[in-house]
Order: sequence, then structure tokens, then C-alpha cells
Amino acid sequence: MSDEQKLTPTGFDPKPSDGAEPLKAASFEPLSSTAPTAPKRLTVAKAGLAAAVLLIAAVLFFILSARSLQIVVATDTEASVDIEGLAVPVGGRWLLRPGDYRVSIEAPGYEPWASTITVTDRDSQQIEITPIILPGIVDIVSEPSGASVLIDGEYVGDTPVEGLSVPAGEVEIALSLARYQPVQREVSITGREVSQTLTFPLKADWAEITLTTDPEEATLQIDDISIEHTPGEVIEVLSGQHVLTVSAPGYQSERIELTVEAGIAQTLAPIQLRPADGVLALSSDPTGANVTVDGEFRGRTPLEVSLTPGRSHQITLTRPGFFPVTTSATLAKGSVDQRALTLRPRLGEVVFNIEPADAELWIDGKSMGRGSQRLELTAIDHRVEVKLPGYTQFRDTIRPREGLAQALDVTLITEAEARRAAMQPEVTTALGQTLVLIDPVAEPVNSFTLGAPRRDPGRRANETLRSVRLERAYYIATTETTNAQFRQFLATHDSGQIQGNSLNREHQPVVTISWQQAARFCNWLSDKEGLPRFYREEQGIVTGFDPESTGYRLPTEAEWAYAARIDGEQTRRFAWGDTFPPEQKVTNVADNTSAFVTGRILNGYADGHIVAAPVASYPANHRGLHDMGGNVAEWVHDVYTIPAPSAEEVTDPMGPAKGDNYTVRGASWALSRLSELRLTFRDYGAAGRDDLGFRIARYAE
Repeated sequence: MSDEQKLTPTGFDPKPSDGAEPLKAASFEPLSSTAPTAPKRLTVAKAGLAAAVLLIAAVLFFILSARSLQIVVATDTEASVDIEGLAVPVGGRWLLRPGDYRVSIEAPGYEPWASTITVTDRDSQQIEITPIILPGIVDIVSEPSGASVLIDGEYVGDTPVEGLSVPAGEVEIALSLARYQPVQREVSITGREVSQTLTFPLKADWAEITLTTDPEEATLQIDDISIEHTPGEVIEVLSGQHVLTVSAPGYQSERIELTVEAGIAQTLAPIQLRPADGVLALSSDPTGANVTVDGEFRGRTPLEVSLTPGRSHQITLTRPGFFPVTTSATLAKGSVDQRALTLRPRLGEVVFNIEPADAELWIDGKSMGRGSQRLELTAIDHRVEVKLPGYTQFRDTIRPREGLAQALDVTLITEAEARRAAMQPEVTTALGQTLVLIDPVAEPVNSFTLGAPRRDPGRRANETLRSVRLERAYYIATTETTNAQFRQFLATHDSGQIQGNSLNREHQPVVTISWQQAARFCNWLSDKEGLPRFYREEQGIVTGFDPESTGYRLPTEAEWAYAARIDGEQTRRFAWGDTFPPEQKVTNVADNTSAFVTGRILNGYADGHIVAAPVASYPANHRGLHDMGGNVAEWVHDVYTIPAPSAEEVTDPMGPAKGDNYTVRGASWALSRLSELRLTFRDYGAAGRDDLGFRIARYAE
């Protein structure tokens, strides 16, 4: 067997043959000193013979001392081998004497190779040489052209890409072009300066949508971006979820949700726009007047009301303490008009007897001077305040009566006396829940409107406008009740899971509980703390309630709305403010990560949780309350009804004693629509849901 040598970075590594002995040169002995002396002059024939003998001896010496070497070159093309020094090719091998030799190899398509090798004393030797393959010459084209090309993640240009030098072997080529589906492919590059042309046909990432509109000159928007459209032509829409808005001057806009699959054409049903109502902008002096149109309550001034065009409408403004004002209006289709009306006050006399004499009297936030006063005020509720440094502030409400004088006696007490009677700003339950105090009478606004005007985008039919007033102070929990807290009442409760996402962790809000279970939890907590029960129970079923109780309960719908929406003199539309969608991570709704669970999501929004998050994971609202606009929806106290719109103010409403369904307020991790994320959104039910929990409340006095 012959030895083999494999090329290393410094040459090759000889390996001995199995048991073979290296060849040895024969011994050379000089002629005896006694031999006859050669003649001093040789003939030409003898000189030639001597040279031949020497040459033969040299050849024999080379043959006997040379070693056999095979050079194996790993190329796909014919390679030429050049060895510096005495090297005799014999039948695909080389005869060389032991020593170092400079070897050079060239082959088409490979980089030239040169290195020094060492021939050892082994009889038969072999080396393997693998020259470096030259890159291939690659052209990349696409149909259509202009696609961005990445090779192994590195951008190399836009198609057509010509004469690109690419190393031999497997590479990943990716193409992308706007409005076309991306392409990614594994490609084998031949190398050796071989030219390759790679062609990538791109598939369109849109579908043709055929639609007709009435009127024909309607304008179209896809996701609020205007598109060119000629009546009777189809439009190309990218694949995915989109909102098509159709609008025309003098008509109400129509919004249509589209699900588009690439290459699958659709024909939409004819879109007929309804004529737009006329809009009448009403203002009054004073503001806050109740507005009825043809006997239907529409809201409070300043207000924009929509009127059916081409008809005469009777508009009446009323406000407690003022004489009503009536006017009429007839508007054209899509027109806008303005009316400013002044209400004449009904006045009553009030005498204020104030002690100490230097205390300051304030009426509805306006200073009226110091000491006792005799004033004529409009016959409505007025917020009365009497202030003096070092004394507790007096607050009350008084309603003057037309033609009948009244007197109000006010004696301030010191702050030390007031502190003894003051209510705590927050309380903590036996389960560690924190409840904060809300005293509507002490705030700038305690009269407000439940529901939403009909022109509010996303408004639902059950969001009728109702005037309410809150006078009783109450406590409301800063967080929703958790699984850990509820399991102290019902140890076996399991909130479950959704597609492997747990709803049952200790600090997640409790879900899958009925309204009855939530109400009975409140009674259990009242018993635990020695408070009077709020809910009446018969054989474990809630059958009514005691409105005078200070025990734990669910917040009323009015209390929930006041805590979520009323911010000073402003009214919030969403839990985070008035913008939509939210610009920061502010609440837990159906976001980008929830698509496989909820199906419908708020595009572009990520809140970090697929299902319910631990309570208080997001910033609190202006009152220190967490998750009023998301995480889980919440049971409230009231039996579910859809009351008729009314300007008549109701104080501290609690609804009927019992009913079949109960009201649900607030959004959840499973909701994403604009209509569902508004704070006026209402839902109802009786049984539990996997996105429905509750928070607790109680009266402060």
C-alpha cells in the first residue's frame, strides 16, 4: 500500500505505508589502490564510454533514490500541475528525490494554487489539493422589475441585477416589491465564473373590487386614504383587512369593512348613500340648556343637532330657573345653520346669615363678598360655599323660589373640628383592596349626562341621553377583584384558560362569574368586616337591596360613568382621553398579539398581553382607578334597561330592585372596535363570560 499526504495550510502530512521498508541506495566502493593506473590520455571512444557510464549511474542513482508521489487535484475542470526542480512524470505520478518542492496548480474556474510540499523517504506518497472555486456570475430578474433583492439577508440592488459575483454554494435569495407578494428561495450557485440567470415571477398582492355607488360621483377612501375611481371601473385593493368609506357632498358617509384575499375578485352590493341631515348649531345664554326637537330630548347646549332636511322642526330650550324658549328651523340637505338663544331667568331672594362675619361667600364659584348677604338668584340649584382661612369650608346647594324669600344660616367650624368628622380619603378591605373616595358634591361638576348623542361615531341604540345628578359620596375600588381575592369567598372557583392562555392566575381579574356571584361576594365581604349587607338574599339568591346601607356593593352605572368620564369640568370619551386609537400602551384591549384568540383586533396597537393582564398593569386614570377602559368588562349594580331620552334630572339613580339581566360597562381584552372602547359603551347579561369581572364600591355615609 502507498502512503498518502493531505495538504495542510503549511504543506502536507506524509503517512507511512503499512509495514513497507523504504528503498536504500546500493553501497559504493572505490577501486583498490593497487589497481593499475589509468593511462594519462584517453581516447575519444573511452571518454564517451566513461560519460555514458556516469550518466547511467546517475539515472540509476536517481531511480533508486527517487520516491513516487501522486498529486490529486479536486476540481471539476482539467488542472495543470507544475513542480519546480527535478520531477519526472510517470503514469499519472511523479518521481522525486526526498526534499522540498514548489508546486503550482491552475484550473479553469479556480483560483491559482501554489505552495511548498515535502517529499519524505516513504516509497509511495499522495497529496490531495482543493483549490478555491471562483464565484459565479449571476443575473437576477423579476417580473415585474424593480424588486428589492437580498442575498443571505444583505441588500444587493433592485431587479434587474446583472453581473453579480456570488460565492459558489447554497444561498437564500429574497425579493420584495410593493403591492406584490414577497418571494424567498434557496438557490445553488455553480461558481467557477459560470454565468447563471435567475428569474423570479412575482404574484400580485391585491384583488379587484367591483362596486357601484349612488350617487355615481361619490368619493372613495381605503383606510382613510383617498383613491382615484371612475364610475364603472374596478379598484385594486391590497390583501388584508380594510375599511372602505364612501362619501358624497350632501349625503351621509358609508363605512364598509373589507376582507381581501390576493387574486380573488369581489363584487360588492350596490352602495346607496342616504341624504345628509341638516345640522343646526345651538348655543344659549346661559349654557347647559336642555334641547328638545319636535318633543324629543337631544342634549344640552352648546349642541349640534341633526334635522331631517326639507321639514320644519320645533326646537325648545329649557333650563331650571329660566323661562323656556321655542324656535323653529327648516334646513336644506347637508346644510349648516346656527342659532344663539337667550333664556330669561326666574329670580328668588335668599338671605345668607354668615358667622364669622369676615367669612367669604361664593355662589357657583364666584365670590359675592364677605359676611351676611341678601341676593336675588335664579330659581335653580346653586352651589354655595363659605370660606375663611383656619376654618372648614361650608358647602351646600340651595334653590331659590320665585316670589318667596329664603334664609340660609352658616356658622363655620374650625379645621380641627372638621377633621374629626371628615371622611377618610381611602379605605382598605379585609382582603387588601384599596377603595378611593369620590364626593361629587365637592367637585366642579356633579350633574352630567349618561349616554351619547346620536351623532357620536360608534354610538349604539342603548346609549340614550339621560340627565343624572350624584350627591352621595362613595368609595370605589382602584382595581378589579382578583382570582386570589374571590377564592377567599369561593375556594373552588376556576377562571379557566383560552387556547393555552391562563385566566386563572392569582393577580388576574376574576372572570366567568355571574352577577349574582359578584353581589353575594359583596355581602360576604360586608359580613367579614361587620358592615350591614347591601343586597337582600333569599336562599342564596339576591332579591333586592337596601339603598341606605353602607355595606359593599357593585358601583351603580351612574357612579361608574362618573368615575370614568368626569374629569373636572371635562368629559372623557375614552379611558385615555379623546384620541383614537391610543398612541401609547395605556390599556389592555384586543391588540396585535390577540388575533388568534379574538379574531378582530385594534390594528397597530400592542399592549403586551394576549388575554387578561394582572390588575394595575397599566396607568391609572385621573382618579387613580386602573383598567376602567380595558382588561375585563365589569358588572355594575343596575338592572339593564334602555330608558327613554329624558332631560329630567334623576339624583343618585340605582335602577329597579331586580330583573333578568344586569348592566355591563367598560371594554375588555377581547374588544377592539371604536364603539366598544368608548366609555359610554353598554352591554348586558346575567351569566359569566371569560372577559367579564367586577370591582366593588360602597357609600361613604
